[in-house]
Amino acid sequence: MADLTSVIAGIKSPNPFWLASAPPTDKQYNVERAFKAGWGGVVWKTLGEDPHVVNVSSRYGGTDLPGQRLMGLNNIELITDRPLDVNLREITEVKRKWPDRALIVSLMVPCEEESWKRILKKVEQTGADGIELNFGCPHGMSERGMGAAVGQVPEYVEMVTRWCKANTRMPVLVKLTPNITDVRMPARAAKNGGADGVSLINTINSIVSIDLDQMSPTPVVGGKGTHGGYCGPAVKPIALNMVAEIARDPATHGLPISGIGGIGNWRDAAEFISLGCGSVQVCTAAMHYGFKIVEDMTDGLSNWMDSKGYRKLSDFMGKAVPNVKNWNELDLNFQTIAKIRQDDCISCGLCYIACEDTSHQAISHLKATAKGEKAKYEVIDKECVGCNLCALVCPVHCIEMVPQKHNKPYLPWTKHPNNPMVAK
Repeated sequence: MADLTSVIAGIKSPNPFWLASAPPTDKQYNVERAFKAGWGGVVWKTLGEDPHVVNVSSRYGGTDLPGQRLMGLNNIELITDRPLDVNLREITEVKRKWPDRALIVSLMVPCEEESWKRILKKVEQTGADGIELNFGCPHGMSERGMGAAVGQVPEYVEMVTRWCKANTRMPVLVKLTPNITDVRMPARAAKNGGADGVSLINTINSIVSIDLDQMSPTPVVGGKGTHGGYCGPAVKPIALNMVAEIARDPATHGLPISGIGGIGNWRDAAEFISLGCGSVQVCTAAMHYGFKIVEDMTDGLSNWMDSKGYRKLSDFMGKAVPNVKNWNELDLNFQTIAKIRQDDCISCGLCYIACEDTSHQAISHLKATAKGEKAKYEVIDKECVGCNLCALVCPVHCIEMVPQKHNKPYLPWTKHPNNPMVAK
């Protein structure tokens, strides 16, 4: 069987599946339940020095799609509201009882070196394997000059990271905010500050819905609402892109990455690892389905690796990175054409409607002419531009995109005759 052992920034765990810093890692009871279920590590819910943290009720909002609850989860919860000494005592006990699991402590204190120095000394005494600097929380704490208020300013990221590296022997992971134009900037700053790795993405600033009876953002707190942090399956595409940007940036080459954002099964995890992640962090899926989902994740990833001949994570870690290119590097001579497998088609007509109304009118509709005969849809090859829309809307996956054979050379936009920058 494949070896799922993960080592990232010097932190070892029996598998790459960690619980992200969030309500599931708020206390010893939860964390021990997670470890018993098989999770390889946890990032303890963010600790701070402020004894006045008070959370509101309610705290969560969600977005659904037909057939799937919680496609996205919004939260307006703050860092832990439990006493620091209680958290530290529980962290010490958990690490003592589960020495083989990764236990990372998320931290957030004001931008003062003495504040970081004090809390680092306390966390170090717990035996924790590392710390994660929470530079991403987009609500509540950012209004207090912490969280995303730090993560959005590369100079602050580098400064605080440097303080932490100077005041602890523990590996330092920097958790990055997605609420920024170019995630490479804070990632570079973290590396310049000496970070042992980065984790991303933190939650995305959002209002998920409006209660039209109370005329307030949800979740509603006494008739009012606010922006919160968005996570869950809906944010996975954004997370994958930001991970890829850091993984292929020469300025952050080799910087260990812990991937976060919409990971709910083994395939999601494999995608993040293929983009260079040494571990993956899960929150929404665990909150939705419980800790036991890790069994399917580990079994699925192991079975897939066996089928591909990958013996360990490093065999495919980062393997997709060289294939992530800028648009102007793609081959403009490459072409695909849609093909409908008629035996599998249910004649719903979605492909025809989508193409006829919003695309290139490349599908013909042949109406049934005899009783019991079904309507037939066929691709008009000469009109098809290979956009994939028909394949994406097909409910039974009976449309495939077929690459076309040709003898044309690789032709990127950088060399295309229509590019005004190309010498005539």
